[in-house]
Amino acid sequence: FFLSFSFSRQTTFQDGGEEVEEGAVYNVTLKKVQIQQAANKGARWLGGEGDQLPPEHTVRQYETSKIRAIKAGTLEKLVENLLTAFGDADFSYISIFLSTYRAFASTKAVLELLLDRFGNLETSSHGEVANLNSFESEVVLRAEIASVLRAWLDQCSEDFREPPDHTCLLKLLDYLKNNMPNSDMESKVQNLLKQFQNQEVETVDGFCSTSSADLVDGEELEISNPEEFSSFQDHVVAEQLTYMDVMLFKKVVPYHCLGSIWSQRDKKENKNLAPTVRATITQFNTVTKCVVSTILGTKELKIQQRAKIIEKWIHIAHECRILKNFSSLRAIISALQSNSIYRLKTTWMCVSKDILLMYEELSEIFSDHDNYLTSRELLMKEATSKFANLDSSEKENQKKSQKRLQLQKNKGVMQGTVPYLGTFLTDLIMLDTALQDYVEGGLINFEKRRREFEVIAQIKLLQSSCNSYCLIPDQKFIQWFRNQRHLTEEESYKLSREVEAAADTNILSPKSQKSMVKRISTLFLGTDVITSPKEHTPKSSPVGGSSGESTDSASVSSCEFNHSETEDVCVTPISSPEDPLKKGSGSNKCSVFDKGSGSDKCSIFDKASGPDSGPASDKSSGSVTCSTSKVLPVYNRQNGGACIIRVSMDGINDSVYKSILITNQDRIPDVTQRALLKHNVEPDAVEDYELVQVIAEDKELVFPRDANVFYGMNSHVNFDFILRKKA
Repeated sequence: FFLSFSFSRQTTFQDGGEEVEEGAVYNVTLKKVQIQQAANKGARWLGGEGDQLPPEHTVRQYETSKIRAIKAGTLEKLVENLLTAFGDADFSYISIFLSTYRAFASTKAVLELLLDRFGNLETSSHGEVANLNSFESEVVLRAEIASVLRAWLDQCSEDFREPPDHTCLLKLLDYLKNNMPNSDMESKVQNLLKQFQNQEVETVDGFCSTSSADLVDGEELEISNPEEFSSFQDHVVAEQLTYMDVMLFKKVVPYHCLGSIWSQRDKKENKNLAPTVRATITQFNTVTKCVVSTILGTKELKIQQRAKIIEKWIHIAHECRILKNFSSLRAIISALQSNSIYRLKTTWMCVSKDILLMYEELSEIFSDHDNYLTSRELLMKEATSKFANLDSSEKENQKKSQKRLQLQKNKGVMQGTVPYLGTFLTDLIMLDTALQDYVEGGLINFEKRRREFEVIAQIKLLQSSCNSYCLIPDQKFIQWFRNQRHLTEEESYKLSREVEAAADTNILSPKSQKSMVKRISTLFLGTDVITSPKEHTPKSSPVGGSSGESTDSASVSSCEFNHSETEDVCVTPISSPEDPLKKGSGSNKCSVFDKGSGSDKCSIFDKASGPDSGPASDKSSGSVTCSTSKVLPVYNRQNGGACIIRVSMDGINDSVYKSILITNQDRIPDVTQRALLKHNVEPDAVEDYELVQVIAEDKELVFPRDANVFYGMNSHVNFDFILRKKA
């Protein structure tokens, strides 16, 4: 008789060390695959059950292959690796490079290297094809370049948008005409060029921006009309907010979110940098302002009427949750926790118990515990799911949720997921702060780019999921939304005091010494935290703060907006013993960093990076070998001889913090120089500045000229520093 064979495979990976070439360092991993062959037919005769045979009747074979992933290299080597990565079994390299190269090179530089150096068949010394004859070399090299170009156009076509000339796209078209005439790719590039030329300079849709320029002459911004707002059904408002969020999020260019790019937005020459990210932030803040204006815009409302508006916004937030729109959901919750709304105690007392429970549950989604672990896990769980998972701890709310969800399912249309973009921006800024750009020998640290790509890939996945939405714009609501008058923090607080003038023992005026007001933009900006000058709170805050709370939770006293601060709005997550909302009151403290809770599971930086990402390197290290530690430095915690501090400039940018990575080797001159560079100040006169740590509102720690900052700092308070000119 004939025996048929079944195969089982077992794969193991083994670290193969490093390979060093001129201009490049590679990580080597050995992939060992064990193939076990077993005779199925006649197994019972041989004493086995099913596929299980005695060892003497199995055949084991082993296959070993080498995976070579570039760890660091010159730009030339990184571009060359685009053509060899597939052969080295580094299958994700092309996507990683295309998603992150803008952090260290321009589109023009990469395209010139790819086409002029490696695409020139006469002069190319491409190693993989060196042993082939001329014709075979041409075929192989042309196929490799075509594969890279195709991936580039599919994944990152926005890289070639350079109005009005589109120089790089024309260069690419010329190359294709000469080397791949009449190909599909040539047609694709021609169509892309026509598309760019037919469009005006890229501007993000203006439905989320409200300014006098958007209005017809003589038209004024409206003070919110409660009756008109009440006429919109809750699910309609949620759907329209989701529609606007989806349209903007799908337009986000992922590389705009990279820490090295987003952190440069404050420079004067970069006022138009990352417009797709700015548009998303503006929409978030517009939703928040709309919530505040609808609640406070009409002073004549009775308390019960105002409570009904709050209830309506909570219902809208719940509808956003059903639609998996975490951006508007968080914007609404943040607005309800703002100083001017949260202090309306009498109004909140009129909100029904069931609605308060719903509000508390929605607030818990954005609890800052373990670096927002709840929202992170929920986002990843529902990223590609067809519908929201609405398990509620409150039975009545769960019944309502399931009923609404069933209506969605009956429509037969899947839903995407709109994330709160600030989480990703924070992670990318932290990665940029913690990992160095270059390693020994001036090589580009590509391990850093692999770590960044882990975050970028999540953004792309969610953007893809947004294609599942099928929402139709309601022009009546969008027009109403556009025309809403947005109150400043001062105006909203004044109106709030007029509505409920009772004395506040725990909630202070915007002009008082310790306002717990926070700009929404700090949720997005991550390491660039905006605070009011001279206002710093110790770790153990006496006002509504828990032990270990960072000044990410307590800050600004004024939100007077100017042309450079149109992305900012004030909210205040404040708790007090008399507040009617005990559980929800501290659920959204807006801290963007892990504050030393003791958990090692809370952050993207705490996980192992996997075979493709490799270990992290220390930004101040000069070694090409990256640190083997899986936990990167974080704010407010000294960890492994390193930590992240935040430094503001006294008298210049004293309302903006910049994050600086320091190690136990750094002294005052080094830290001062890096802080000046971060604040875009010429670091020529380092000796003219002194560095001080804020201990309390009226207490500072002044460092001697050559002090070691790491060992000299007070680790029991926030790691907040001020750089000021010496008297």
